[in-house]
Amino acid sequence: MNYSGFKVFWEGITGNKGWTPAWRDPEPKAEYDVIIVGGGGHGLATAHYLAKVHGITNVAVLEKGWIGGGNVGRNTTIIRSNYLLEGNQPFYELSLKLWEGLEQDFNYNAMISQRGIMNLIHSDAQRDAFARRANAMHLSGAGGELLNREQTRAMVPFLDFDNARFPIQGSLIQRRGGTVRHDAVAWGYARGADSRGVDIIQNCEVTGFDIENGLCRGVQTSRGAIKAKKVAVCVAGSSGRVMAKAGMRLPIESHVLQAFVSEGLKPVIPNVITFGAGHFYVSQSDKGGLVFGGDIDGYNSYAQRGNLPVVEDVCEGGMAIMPMIGRARLLRMWGGIMDMSMDGSPFIDQTHVDGLYFNGGWCYGGFKATPASGYCYAHLLATGRPHEVATQFRLDRFMRGGQIDEKGQGAQPNLH
Repeated sequence: MNYSGFKVFWEGITGNKGWTPAWRDPEPKAEYDVIIVGGGGHGLATAHYLAKVHGITNVAVLEKGWIGGGNVGRNTTIIRSNYLLEGNQPFYELSLKLWEGLEQDFNYNAMISQRGIMNLIHSDAQRDAFARRANAMHLSGAGGELLNREQTRAMVPFLDFDNARFPIQGSLIQRRGGTVRHDAVAWGYARGADSRGVDIIQNCEVTGFDIENGLCRGVQTSRGAIKAKKVAVCVAGSSGRVMAKAGMRLPIESHVLQAFVSEGLKPVIPNVITFGAGHFYVSQSDKGGLVFGGDIDGYNSYAQRGNLPVVEDVCEGGMAIMPMIGRARLLRMWGGIMDMSMDGSPFIDQTHVDGLYFNGGWCYGGFKATPASGYCYAHLLATGRPHEVATQFRLDRFMRGGQIDEKGQGAQPNLH
């Protein structure tokens, strides 16, 4: 089924009786060319691009729960490519370009809103660092613009510019950044992959890998054994547990990252705003809620819930730059499991086991990376070579001294 404005109008006047499921619910086959472990945004995007770009359609996506139940539906929906280092900036710029054409690509409304993202500047040193970042963005075509204090005030006059502790001196803005409806991304990629013949199998947990003489021949699941020529794992915060079933220990820690949304308010925040002197970021949803978040919880966990000290810290960050947020009531909160690598950058690589591939370690950048992650992972699976913008995302980079220290820190700055 193709979606269009006419289709919505027609269904509305005929009782909405013509809608069909967005994807099939097939039984797993005995063997596939590629099995993708993980039905989140990255896994579904990989399947979509394998089928669309490389013509590989004998593919199964195995999800232990339901589509949209993991991190792809548990984030703050921000997209951007305002990175600094050579290993990251071209990759995230590719992702933003894919975001810009995504809805036409899979014929689904993902509610992409390029309202801009603004990083606040609170010191001279920070201005110098953001000027360097803006130059790196220009080199990759991402476009970054430094605004002075008055230019920033003209856009967001409700911020506390005269805060004695955190005075706002300006900002770095990427006008192409913004937000996307997170669960619609999962549904759109699922629909796109399914329409090209990919099997999306929900409630199918991988319990082990069939590895013989250094070759991965398939997986064991809660619905039986399934053979495959290639097995591609991308399970976000569950990476350590899943890859341990293949005898691998990863340079990754799993932490909970909480997100929050307030009651619905009249339009007040025109873009995405990030606090430069603390970890706080906020935007406003189409329904009026303020969507915001901050730091990960300070302990390892596989639970999709957080603790109150981080709630307090995030709210303090919001109050520091935007005191009016204290008048809004918190409506709900949720947690996603972050796979935090030790240098803050991801992995897209083949493992030492033939036929077994890994995608993970996305830290705070997982959602915004979804299109490029799937595109580059599909390229690796189809060709056996890393994509040109993902050549540094190797599993052995810590052994080689090839860290990509975008922030110079791992999962917890005080521990690494």
